[in-house]
Amino acid sequence: ATVVPAIEAMVGANLAKAVTDAGYRGHNAPKEQTFKVYVAGMKRGLTRAIKRAFRRRAAVEPVIGHLKSDHRMGRNFLVGAAGDANNAVLAAVGYNFSLILNWLRWLWCALVLAAIATAGTPTIRPRTA
Repeated sequence: ATVVPAIEAMVGANLAKAVTDAGYRGHNAPKEQTFKVYVAGMKRGLTRAIKRAFRRRAAVEPVIGHLKSDHRMGRNFLVGAAGDANNAVLAAVGYNFSLILNWLRWLWCALVLAAIATAGTPTIRPRTA
């Protein structure tokens, strides 16, 4: 009852639809706030945009799990609302930094393998009589 109006006030627009996971149990939003709720596993009445939203949600869920387990988002030791916000930002920075390090590791390996491949090929010189 308090979350939906807060989201609408923060976004500045009325919610038209909500895409939720299969554990969704319903909402107690005020009656003047009507929006369509799509639950994972629905088969009827799904447009391409809704299906894309389900796929996007499925892609975000593992990231949230990694943030909780690998980047200390599971337990917050910082105090207050500012501490909550700082903890989320720092966890996201750590996650993005690990993605950058993995990309650099892949790039370095590709460069080393390319250098090894070109160094191992002998140059062909024409014979002279």
